[in-house]
Amino acid sequence: MGISRLSRPVPLTVTAAVGALVLTALAPGSATADPTPRPVTREGSPLGADRAARAPEAAAERALGDASSPAPGLGGDSGRGYPRERKLDVPPVDPADKSIKLGLTPYHGIAPKLNALQRVGDRVSVEIAGRSAGGHQLYLVTVTAPESARETARQTRMRERIENDPAGAAKDRAIKSSYKTPVFINNNIHGNEWEGTDAALKLIEKLAKAEDKGSRELLSRNRLYFNITTNPDGRIAGTRANANGFDLNRDFITASQPEARAVRRIAVDKQPAVMIDLHGYVNGTLIEPTTPPHGENYEYDLFLKNSYANALGMEAAIKGLGYTEEKDGVLPPVIPFRDQQEGWDDWPPIFTPQYMPFHGAVATHTIEFPMQVNNKEYESQPVAELRRRAAINVDIAGAAMRATLDYTDRHRTSVIADQIEVFRRGATGAEQVPVSEETVPGVPGIGPEDVYTTTFPRAYVIPAGGDRQRSAAAAARLVDHLVANDVRVERASHGFRLGERTYPKGSYVVDMHQPKRGLANVMLADGRDISDKVSTMYDISGWSLGRLWGASVDSVERGDLRGVHGRTVRAASRVGYVAPHGNLRLRLDDPREIAALNSLLGKGVSVRRDRDGSVVLPSSARRAAAAAAKTYDVAFDATKAKGGAALHRTRVAAAVTPGELFALREMNFDVVPVSTDVLNSGFDWKKADALFVSAGLDRSKLTAAARAGLDRFLAGGGGLVGRGGTGAALNADAGLLAVKAVGGNGDANGVVRVVNAGGTVTGGAPDHSFVYSPSWFTDLGPGVRVEQKYGTGNPLVSGHWRAMEDGSGGPADAAGRASVVSGSAGGTDVVLFGTEPLFRDHPKGAFPQVGRALLSVGR
Repeated sequence: MGISRLSRPVPLTVTAAVGALVLTALAPGSATADPTPRPVTREGSPLGADRAARAPEAAAERALGDASSPAPGLGGDSGRGYPRERKLDVPPVDPADKSIKLGLTPYHGIAPKLNALQRVGDRVSVEIAGRSAGGHQLYLVTVTAPESARETARQTRMRERIENDPAGAAKDRAIKSSYKTPVFINNNIHGNEWEGTDAALKLIEKLAKAEDKGSRELLSRNRLYFNITTNPDGRIAGTRANANGFDLNRDFITASQPEARAVRRIAVDKQPAVMIDLHGYVNGTLIEPTTPPHGENYEYDLFLKNSYANALGMEAAIKGLGYTEEKDGVLPPVIPFRDQQEGWDDWPPIFTPQYMPFHGAVATHTIEFPMQVNNKEYESQPVAELRRRAAINVDIAGAAMRATLDYTDRHRTSVIADQIEVFRRGATGAEQVPVSEETVPGVPGIGPEDVYTTTFPRAYVIPAGGDRQRSAAAAARLVDHLVANDVRVERASHGFRLGERTYPKGSYVVDMHQPKRGLANVMLADGRDISDKVSTMYDISGWSLGRLWGASVDSVERGDLRGVHGRTVRAASRVGYVAPHGNLRLRLDDPREIAALNSLLGKGVSVRRDRDGSVVLPSSARRAAAAAAKTYDVAFDATKAKGGAALHRTRVAAAVTPGELFALREMNFDVVPVSTDVLNSGFDWKKADALFVSAGLDRSKLTAAARAGLDRFLAGGGGLVGRGGTGAALNADAGLLAVKAVGGNGDANGVVRVVNAGGTVTGGAPDHSFVYSPSWFTDLGPGVRVEQKYGTGNPLVSGHWRAMEDGSGGPADAAGRASVVSGSAGGTDVVLFGTEPLFRDHPKGAFPQVGRALLSVGR
C-alpha cells in the first residue's frame, strides 16, 4: 500500500486569506492539519456582517427570474463553425472598479480586449454564457483552430457519442485520432481574487497571435474554453460574493445563482475533460488534488491519476518562474494530497472543481495563487506593492494554465479514454475501482484513508401523487433540477412494481445505469456520516436533495427495470391545479406554495388559516387561484373547511445572511433588510409586521432610542422569528420566550433526522432538516411548544458532527431535544430555530417552516 500520509511528517506552514484555509506545520504522525475548527464560509461574508442589509432586491429578482426560465444551450454548433465573431457591447467606464488599483483589467475593459482579439486571426470566438446577478455579461471565449460548419458538427457528434455511447466511443478511431479535447479554464469566481482573468486574457492573446508549430498543433487538437470572469459583480465591487451576497463557489448542486447556472451549462454543453479554477490567496501556491475525504461518487482512480500528474506539471512550471521567498515573498507550491493530511478536502460537490467531474472531467483543480491583495491588504498596502503582488499572481496563474494545456495535449488520447471510461462505468452500472498504488500507479502515498467508494442503487423513484408524495410541487422542482444537470429521468406511462413497491402512472424513474450516475447519486442519496473519518472539514459535509427538497424519493437497491415503460422527460409535468367546485385549500409544504400565498395576499384575496397550517380560500377566489396556480405551478384542492383567522401579508424586517434574504424573496415575502447599524440609524417599524433575526443584529449594541423602538415593536404585537445563536440571544436579551438555548459544536453541519409536531409551523414538513452550528432548547417555560425535535440516537444522517474537546456539543447531546420552539410572551409571538432551514438557499423542503412561522407571528 506504500507509505501513507498519516505516517509521515509534513514540514510546511501555509497561511490563507480570510475565508480560506489555515494550515499549520505537523508533527510526525499527526492526523490533523489544524487542531482549531474553522467556521464554514457562509454566503460571501461571516455571520454578523451587514451584507444582507445591502443586497439589492433587483439582483434577487434577476436570479429568480433566470431560475424560472428554460436554460438556453451554449452549443449552437448546428450550421456554424469556428471562429464565431461577436461584437460585444462595451459597458460604461466605471472608475470605481476595484481591479484598477491593482493594475488589472477592470470589467469595462474586458469587452474591448475581446473585440480586438476576435479580429486577430481566426482562432478566437466569444459567446455570452449568461448574466450575473448584478446584470453583467459573462464572457465565454473559445480558442481553437478554425473549423468548417461540417467539422464542428462532426466534433459535436463525437462529443455526444462519448457520453451517450461510451462503449462505441472507446472503439471509435475517429475520436482517438481527431476529437478535440475540451479544456475549461474558470476565472474570478470569487470576485476579489482577480488575477486569473488577466492571465487568461494574456494567454488568449498569445494563442491568437502565435505562429509557432507547437501552438498551431495545440489548437488543432484541443478546444480551449475560458470563462473570463465568473463573478463580474464581485470583480467590480472587490467582494468575494456576487451582487446577491452569494459565494458562487458554494452554489453548485443547488445552482441558485445565474453565474453557477452558466457554468453548469458550460459543463453540459462543452463536456470538458480537464478544468482548472483560479483562486487566491494561499502562499505557497496551492494546487489540488486534495486531502481526504474524497467524494465517494467520483471515479476517483481516473480522477487522481490525471489530477496528480497535472498538479506536478503545474508545480514545475510555477517553480520555473524563479520566484523565491527571500527575493519575492513567494513560498514553494503545495499539493495537498501529497503535502497535507486533512483540512482541504474534495468531499462536497458544491465547488466548481468538485462538480465538474460528474460531467466527465478527469482532471480538475483549484489553484490558489500566493500573494494576497484583497481584504485588509487591499486597503493597507501601497499601490506599488499591490501591483507587484498582483503581477506575480498573474504570472503564476498563467504558468498553471500553460502547464495544464501542455499536460492535456501530451496526454490527449488517454485523457479522452478516461473520460469515456467514466461514462462507460455509469452506463453499464460497473463497480468503482478503489484507489491504491496498484490501480493508480505513479501516485505515491495512497493509503486506506484515501479510499472512498459507494454502492449505487439500481434506480431512484420519485412517486406520483397520493400519500407517498408530500408535495407535487417539490417533486416537479426536483425533476427539473435533475434534468437541468443532465441527469436522465423517465416518467412512467403505466403503473409498475419495482423493489417490492407498486408505483402509479406518472411516477419519475432515475435509472442509475446512466453516464452521469455520480451526479444523480450525489443529489438523491442520503450521503454519509464522516464524523469519524477526519477531525475537520473545509466546508459543508451533507447536502441530500432527496432528504432536503421536500419530495419523496425512494432508493431501489435492485430490481428489473424492463417492466417500467415510460419516456425520457425534458421537464417535469406541470402540477398547477384548481378544483372546479367548493372552497380551496392550499398546502404550505413547499416554497412555491408560500410564494403563491403571498402573491394572493398582496392582491387582497381573502385567505384564512387552517389548524394544520394550510390555508383556505373561498370559492369566490377561484379566478385568482387559477392565476396563482399557473404562475407558481401549485395545486388548490377542494375543501369543505372555511378556515379560521384571516391572514394578512406579512412584512418582514430581516437581519439575516444573504442566503436567507434570497430565500425569503424567493417565497415572495415583502422584506426590509435590517441590521444593528440600520436600526441605530433610525428605522420605521411601521414597515414591518415581523422580525426575522439570524445575523447582524445585537440588541445590546443598539442605541437607547433604537432599543426602545425595537421593544415597542415587540410589545405592540410585532412577532419574532429567531434562528441560531443570534436569534436566541435577541430572544433572551428582550426577555421573551422562556427557553435555554444550547449551542452544539460550531463546526458541525449536515442532514439530520427530526420529528415534527405538525400544526402551524411544521405541518407537512420533511422528517429531515439541515444544521450548521446546531443548537437546541432546554428548560422550556410554561406555554412553550415544541414544534420539532432532533431524532433519538444519532440524529446525523450525513455530514460531520463531533463532540467538542470537553465531550459536549455532539449529536448525542442534541438527540431528542427541541430543535424548533414557539410560544407567546408579553404579547409577542415567537418562533426559534436551532436548525438552519434556509442555508445558502439550499434545503428547499425546510423553507416553508420559516414561511409558516413568519405568517403565524406577524401582527
